[in-house]
Amino acid sequence: MKVLMVLTSHDKLGNTGRKTGFWLEELAAPYYVFKDAGAEITLASPKGGRPPLDPKSEDPSFQTDITRRFEKDADAEAQLEKTLRLDSMKQENYDTVFYPGGHGPMWDLAEDKSSIKLIESFLAAGKFVALVCTPPACCAMSRPREASPSSTART
Repeated sequence: MKVLMVLTSHDKLGNTGRKTGFWLEELAAPYYVFKDAGAEITLASPKGGRPPLDPKSEDPSFQTDITRRFEKDADAEAQLEKTLRLDSMKQENYDTVFYPGGHGPMWDLAEDKSSIKLIESFLAAGKFVALVCTPPACCAMSRPREASPSSTART
């Protein structure tokens, strides 16, 4: 099984002056569910490279065995350091797409044309699209162009 995990490239929490990004456990927990099941995982983000991590998700009160495992996993960290550019990802190359949470996706992925096209192509192909926490905002723009009311009730 091939899984595409799409992370945010956005690091600012609106105009609050606070930092944001993806939430560590919302990446790490599904990452290991997929990895431990033998899946091949690809990480992508709009800009490619290292995506911003919400600094609050590193707070000791939010750490779990899974987040500690991820932080000690050299392969996972290397993959996170070099996420691929989202605009180069093709639905045909993956069995499913997964969007980890964090506040960043509400800014960039909700309106990112490559993300919208990717979600639409997975849905059109009858493949799974999974989103955790805030990324369902990414689907607000991902509606079929000529949809009937019944075909849009799949969120």
